[in-house]
Amino acid sequence: MSGKKDFKAVSRRHFLNTLGLGSAGLVLAGSYGFSFRRDHESKMLKAIVVDFEKCSGCRTCEAVCSAFNHKVNIEGIEMEGLGNPELSNIRVHHYNPDIDIPSTCALCEDTPCIEACPVEPHPETGRKALYKDPESGIILNDLERCIGCSSCAMACKEKRGGVIRPNPETGSPERMCTLCGGNPQCVENCPYDALSYIEIDDSIEFYGMAPGKIAQKLIMKLYNLKLEEV
Repeated sequence: MSGKKDFKAVSRRHFLNTLGLGSAGLVLAGSYGFSFRRDHESKMLKAIVVDFEKCSGCRTCEAVCSAFNHKVNIEGIEMEGLGNPELSNIRVHHYNPDIDIPSTCALCEDTPCIEACPVEPHPETGRKALYKDPESGIILNDLERCIGCSSCAMACKEKRGGVIRPNPETGSPERMCTLCGGNPQCVENCPYDALSYIEIDDSIEFYGMAPGKIAQKLIMKLYNLKLEEV
């Protein structure tokens, strides 16, 4: 699943032909609570953003994310996993009328998931069971200290997009974006170049918003309908 295939980018929504990753397009197409990482030196946010004129809802991003982050070992050789979308850290939510909302951990600046963790900070590192890596900005979980209470998942659902999901057996948080070591595979392998990992301004309208709320706003804007009406 490595390497981007040479597909021709096509639009499936002709009425969105003004959207793109340019000036006005970035406000709409780039504000979906994707994996945001703040560059502390430049004070800029780097984010995975989506161009909805190109996104087909194909779920390739889910497959490659799962394969990269859930590798398998076969006779001592580490290989990419099967790409089961159920294990992906990015999820494509489908709505009718035709709107697809990919969503993953926003790596929030105020980290409500970490704030909700009841584990006392470590006396040496100051970290709770859930913590933010200072270099990459990704959210990590210390399995040895995690008590499986699911408080982080509940906080994420209440205050953000509800991305974190507790492991069904242990209750430990899962589905936090890893940024694939700095080279997000969802971006690298999107067949229509609908995803980009770029620097953006931090005043994004839909930052950290739940997919359903984003879809409702877009459906109203593009179709002049409310989500509950369709």
